Order: sequence, then structure tokens, then C-alpha cells
Amino acid sequence: MEKEIPEVMGRFGSVFGIKGYIKVYSFTEDPESLFTYSPWFFRKPGGQWQNVEITDFKPHADGHIVKIKGFDVREKVQAFTGSEIGILPSSLPKLPEGVYRWIELIGLRVVNLDGYDLGTVSSMMETGANDVLVVKAKKDDLYEIKERLIPYLQNQVIKSVDLDNKVIQVDWEADF
Repeated sequence: MEKEIPEVMGRFGSVFGIKGYIKVYSFTEDPESLFTYSPWFFRKPGGQWQNVEITDFKPHADGHIVKIKGFDVREKVQAFTGSEIGILPSSLPKLPEGVYRWIELIGLRVVNLDGYDLGTVSSMMETGANDVLVVKAKKDDLYEIKERLIPYLQNQVIKSVDLDNKVIQVDWEADF
């Protein structure tokens, strides 16, 4: 059986106060939903995932602060600053058919209806009207485009998402 790898759902920020609290930046649509998932994992850039237990969280200013079990002083909790927060995919709620998390789309190849490889999804943006795929073009792009912004409009622009083959098919011109 393959070991489940946590998905990045947030990041630890700077230390808050002297009692071991640290700021948390949630990447979830509803920032508070991050605290409904368990267990949490953390990792420094390039490091391994490690389990961490949150004993308390509370809103603070425009975000949240948390208390990590066993880290009761500012100097010790500072080691978490900048670490990614991960949640096991099996801990996340199931989504309806045809609905995807951003993390599932990042890294997928994007191909238009003519079969032209537009590049790879490097990130996603929220614009208010709809989400947008940020697609990094291939180095040898015929149109010398470095990045494409493609609206994530299902059944209009987005024709299919194939997670198994890691491909999104879109109705989008290659020179746009």
C-alpha cells in the first residue's frame, strides 16, 4: 500500500506573543475550515512531513493563531516559521463529481481542442467572477507565449479534466 502524502493546505507564519502561539495562513476557501481537519503535518522547505498536534487555535486580526503541543515558549515555536501545513487527502471531505481542488489541477497539462499543448498549470487565481488557470507555456511554444491565463469555466472553456492522465482539455486558442 502506498503511503499517503499530505496536501499543502496552509503555512505557519511568525510567532505571536510569548506563550508559544504562532500565526497560521490557511489556503482553504474558508480559512477556519483548516482547523476542522486532523491530523496536521508540517515540513520545512525541502524537508520531510512530520506530524504535529494543535492544542488551541483562535482568531487574531485578519487570521488565526495556534498553539502546538509541546511548544510553550516563543523561542521553541519559532522553528515552525515558514513551514508548510499539510493535511492527508483522506481527511478531506469528498467532492461532488466534476469538482476539483486547486491542488489537484496544479501540475496538469493543458491541451486545446486542436491538440495543441498550451503548457502546465503552475497555479490558480481567484478573480471573483471565476477561478483562473495560470498555465506556464512550454519553452518551445510556437507563439512565444510564456504564460496563459485561462478562465476556469466548466462546459464553456474547460471541456474535460482527466486526473488519471493529468490532462485538462480546453476550448482556448493557442495564440491567446
